[in-house]
Amino acid sequence: MNLCDAKDRRGILSVLFFVVLLCNNVSTSSSSSEVITIKPRHLSLLKSALQRSSGEQSDLWRPLTDQGWSPCIDLGNSPSLPDKTAGYVQVFLDGGLNQQRMGICDAVAVAKILNATLVIPYLEVNPVWQDSSSFVDIFDVDHFIDALKDDIRVVRELPDEYSWSTREYYGTAVRETRVKTAPVHASANWYIENVSPVLQSYGIAAISPFSHRLSFDHLPAEIQRLRCKVNFQALRFVPHITSLGDALVSRLRNPSWRNNKELKNVDHLGDMTNPHRRQEPGKFAVLHLRFDKDMAAHSACDFGGGKAEKLALAKYRQMIWQGRVLNSQFTDEELRSQGRCPLTPEEMGLLLAAFGFDNNTRLYLASHKVYGGEARISTLRQVFPRMEDKRSLASSEERARIKGKASLLAALDYYVSMHSDIFISASPGNMHNALVGHRTFENLKTIRPNMALIGQLFLNKSITWVDFQQALGEGHVNRQGQIRLRKPKQSIYTYPAPDCMCHV
Repeated sequence: MNLCDAKDRRGILSVLFFVVLLCNNVSTSSSSSEVITIKPRHLSLLKSALQRSSGEQSDLWRPLTDQGWSPCIDLGNSPSLPDKTAGYVQVFLDGGLNQQRMGICDAVAVAKILNATLVIPYLEVNPVWQDSSSFVDIFDVDHFIDALKDDIRVVRELPDEYSWSTREYYGTAVRETRVKTAPVHASANWYIENVSPVLQSYGIAAISPFSHRLSFDHLPAEIQRLRCKVNFQALRFVPHITSLGDALVSRLRNPSWRNNKELKNVDHLGDMTNPHRRQEPGKFAVLHLRFDKDMAAHSACDFGGGKAEKLALAKYRQMIWQGRVLNSQFTDEELRSQGRCPLTPEEMGLLLAAFGFDNNTRLYLASHKVYGGEARISTLRQVFPRMEDKRSLASSEERARIKGKASLLAALDYYVSMHSDIFISASPGNMHNALVGHRTFENLKTIRPNMALIGQLFLNKSITWVDFQQALGEGHVNRQGQIRLRKPKQSIYTYPAPDCMCHV
């Protein structure tokens, strides 16, 4: 293409970047010998996205209308707590922040079922992220206890007579007070039949493992609503997380803050007074992008990094899972057509552009470590030059208390996501599920990608930008925050209606 044929400056810049992308996208992984060249995989769509007009769809930023459902977790005239409980319940929770969050909600429910006193849950060190943050490091424990004072008794720590019941104690031998046979999605009756006798005999029961150990079905309405009360009201992040989160949200809504701050980042937000901009002032969207090496390897998909990347991910699968990954038996085409491949930063950029987000969009990137680093993100950043993240919005001093702590970083992203006008996630997972449920509860616009449709569209290498836009639009008409009633076996934390919401 002759650059002299470009109609405007945007076209020239797009073409220049297009050429650079083809030549220079190189990623060096954590292993110094693992050098992977990353090139755009959807060149025709990318070219169209870079040359798209700056006008956005008129209804893109419009809030959801009242859907006739409202939060309904008031337990009403609940009976007062008994003078004496059956004993103390401890739980040990593994996983990342949002899996632990759901476990905390279930722990409160189990304590209620057993008429037991709950000890503030113990959070295991995540083997992937290596974060040792405790409950009190992440959540406001005083608020948690106060919010639940009419429902169950909660204590920060065990009294002296039970101080021996620790994580180390249960790690050295078989103990009578440990309950380790709780089945996945156990019923309330299982806990009554199997844990109550332990409480009666010893006054304490330590349940481990506990993640996903309480059913979503066949529970009393008061227990279901209590789980939602914990999730949506009792679990509040510690003040320094909410304070920093409020600062980030304010900066996203008011980009002129940079004029009064001396940060290392150069102001790249441009002239916010441009009368031709159609995006409403103060609006921003959050993209949750989980594309770490762990997820990329486990998916067994091809992400365009060539033989070097395929070999690196195969080695990682062997090291972590001894090669036992279900998806490995399928071809990349089969996985994509079934919607089983996480979307890359490039694909998310194309997706958002096709939905109508223009290059003036204020986009917050919620992510931890992106496999491939900046080389993988660069295409997304070119499609959305006003993209921000924690590092660009907050100074190193402001980030000092959360640096290197995956759970606190995730908590900050969660908080900002809950205050955004629109939220979209690149792939299903605990963060996606938790925010879909919470934003449904608050009636906030949330785009849920149709992974199978998107995978099939990206497999069509001859698809035009117009057809791509049309197919995506038609496939997501009812995937923007509309209420979906929970079906049997589905999580109450992802689908809070009808258990925790009332139809008005």
